[in-house]
Amino acid sequence: MLFILLNSCGTSRPVEVVDIEFRDLDTLMVQADKPNALKTPEDFTLDPYQASNARENDLLHTALDLRFDWSKEKVIGKADLTIKPYFQPVTSLQLDAKDFEIQAVEMAGEKLEYKYDGSILKIDLGRPFTRKQKYTINISYTARPAASGGSAAITSNQGLFFINANGEEDKPQQIWTQGETEWNSRWFPTIDKPNERFTQEFKLTVAQRFSTLSNGILTSSLEHTDGTRTDTWVMDQAHAPYLAMIAVGEFAIVRDQWQDIPISYYVEPEYEASATAIFNHTPEMLEFFSDRLGVKYPWSKYAQIIVRDYVSGAMENTTAVVFGDFVQKHKNELIDNDNDKIVAHELIHHWFGDFVTCESWANLTMNEGFANYGEYLWLEHKYGKETADFHLLTERNTYLLSAGLDVHPLIHFEHEDKEDMFDAHSYNKGGAVLHMLRNYVGDEAFWEALQLYLEENAFSAVEAHDLRLAFEEVTGEDLNWFFDQWFFAQGHPELTIQYDYDPQSKEAIVRVEQLQDPERMPAIFQLPVAIDLFVEGKRQRAQVWLKQRVQSFRFPVAQKPDLSIFDAEYSILGFLDFERSAEEYIFQYKNGTHFLDRMESLEALQQLESPMVASILPLAFEDDFWYIRKWAIEQLSEEVDEASLGTLQTLVLNDPHSKVRAAALEVLGNSNDPSLISLAKTIIEEDSASVVIGGAIQLLYKLDREKATEYIQVLEDTDSESIISAIGRIYGESEEVRFLPFFAKNLKKVNTYAVAPFYRYYQELAAFASEEEGLKAMRGLKLIAQDQAESPWRRLAATSSITDMANEWQARANRSNNTSEKIDLNKKVDILAKDLETIKNTEKNDQLKSFYRQMVVIERR
Repeated sequence: MLFILLNSCGTSRPVEVVDIEFRDLDTLMVQADKPNALKTPEDFTLDPYQASNARENDLLHTALDLRFDWSKEKVIGKADLTIKPYFQPVTSLQLDAKDFEIQAVEMAGEKLEYKYDGSILKIDLGRPFTRKQKYTINISYTARPAASGGSAAITSNQGLFFINANGEEDKPQQIWTQGETEWNSRWFPTIDKPNERFTQEFKLTVAQRFSTLSNGILTSSLEHTDGTRTDTWVMDQAHAPYLAMIAVGEFAIVRDQWQDIPISYYVEPEYEASATAIFNHTPEMLEFFSDRLGVKYPWSKYAQIIVRDYVSGAMENTTAVVFGDFVQKHKNELIDNDNDKIVAHELIHHWFGDFVTCESWANLTMNEGFANYGEYLWLEHKYGKETADFHLLTERNTYLLSAGLDVHPLIHFEHEDKEDMFDAHSYNKGGAVLHMLRNYVGDEAFWEALQLYLEENAFSAVEAHDLRLAFEEVTGEDLNWFFDQWFFAQGHPELTIQYDYDPQSKEAIVRVEQLQDPERMPAIFQLPVAIDLFVEGKRQRAQVWLKQRVQSFRFPVAQKPDLSIFDAEYSILGFLDFERSAEEYIFQYKNGTHFLDRMESLEALQQLESPMVASILPLAFEDDFWYIRKWAIEQLSEEVDEASLGTLQTLVLNDPHSKVRAAALEVLGNSNDPSLISLAKTIIEEDSASVVIGGAIQLLYKLDREKATEYIQVLEDTDSESIISAIGRIYGESEEVRFLPFFAKNLKKVNTYAVAPFYRYYQELAAFASEEEGLKAMRGLKLIAQDQAESPWRRLAATSSITDMANEWQARANRSNNTSEKIDLNKKVDILAKDLETIKNTEKNDQLKSFYRQMVVIERR
């Protein structure tokens, strides 16, 4: 699963965080325990432990026959469950079935006695069964899935969702499911635990205009005279209950193929022509992961579907992945802004998560850490190591930020709620730890061990020790030290590094001290480290072990090194603090072998406010990696000189990366040079990337409003988020209220980074309108802000804009000497204040709640 986190962070090796995920970061609570000598017997208790589910019955097969009452949002179902005792004989069966109406429970035509408390269905089997005997339970039921909560990762635990059930909203009618963690039992009875597995046959009866999707293969599709159709989907390979899914709706289905595996892309009809671009490289990813893992994609098909109002980012349901509609874009919006990472994340889950599945939610990183690192592996393969390392750096930064607020072991048996496991530990830290393991054992051993791990644990539940044993079998090495430190202990090293030189002994000295708090994490981390020394124009590498709280390493060298780099592979997950001169950073940029050598140098020179940064910019403009070129552009002053003007124009026309071209256009917007009119028109007419076209529109509007308006009138009805955002900025800064309908029409076409400025422009423009128009605009934003199906970005931006409007009106009221105007404005502020309270009380995401607590309406005077 992938979900969205709204945060950014930095470390001693800082870089802009471009990939953002929305996760809940709880406040750290620190409480000192009594010393043991002062404790009484009752003070001693066992630590909390979330055990794996105890298996009494083994669910072998689930057959469902489902119909749907759209108007009442009900599932009318029949379930036939084939089961056998796991080991000991049984006389009863316990199933998860949340909020059902049970009509009948039978076996072989005979009714069975049962007890049902609204969550657990306990069935008396009538006689004992041994582990060599199968039995089938038949259950007739009605389910009306309803949420009882949610989390930052999965905002609703409803399990099955009717979208636009009555067909009255401006969105497609759909049904889709979200089973993780244990919510598929809201729509069919099952043993809803990750260490359970079953095969399945799902029959879905729907109106003939709808398409359906489920796990496995569509074996039949039978039309009925009443205008309905029954589709039968068969999954003959066992998987965990939370990975079962169904989806119903009107989709364009685009077919593809990899070897003997059928591939399909389900998108809204408007996006049919862009479907292969939305899910770009899917066949190539199947080839890559199958080849590198040594285990061919193990399932019968691979489908990917985009749904509306999804409650997370994406979900790796076996053979049928569900994505939120934020990935649904037209081809020109996907240039240098593709969905590769999320597609790779869900695809590699089909090995790590689906083929082998975490035994318990405490072991979630055995799913999500691998999926997180799968993004790195794909980027490295397709786009090169620099792109992958840049992505890994952002992932590490997010973990380090979250660990500052809460730290726990990667394998976390003491979690309070299973939903808490979906955090930057399970994902980001898990991926970074796998990268360190790979860096330590080497590529050949890494890939061979993963193949062994998959083959030995195929179609079963796993824990971290299964991975350790596979790596030990391949390498012949005891790796308990690594797994104990990174999987079962908590935290990360915090290192201070000092570089020195002893001219008497002609030795370079690297002194390292571990400063992490021993009350929160291991006092000493064992770290295999590469140290690079640059001496007399040559680089020499030393491999050392850090095993002490304070440790020094000495290396014979002919003279003082021009540069020393501790952790030259940038593999350590932790904080590294050290000092270098500006001259050393310049040397590092020019001579380092790693992208992060260059990025670290540029960021450090900027923080040092060194004038030497100007000397490196010409090199940065020509750097092989796009982000460094973009960074160099952003360092230019607002007053663009003639030399920079030429450089920027060249980049706009010729740079291969659209974000670099867009950044160059942004800086060119500071120039009033009329010669740029021709450049802007050329870009609008010839560039294929929406983000660049949007930048060109803004530049042209500054220089030639009449000509820009002609282009805007043609482009105003676009669905491109980048172009909508660019036009919104122009309209917002115009202070002309006639553009309010443009914003109202496009409120749901912008998301993530673009949504905050777009909504802010809308609010600012509405502030120039009459209070009645302004209030109407804010009530529209309220509908978005309190709709938990909307993305957290939109909800946050809408709530922020309403708060800003309330403050704007309150400030006006406080300044006004007109009693009538003051009363009227205060009334409208009261309306917005009540709306904000409703929004805050409706919100389920803890991180958004914490943001909302900081949003205050100014006091009335």
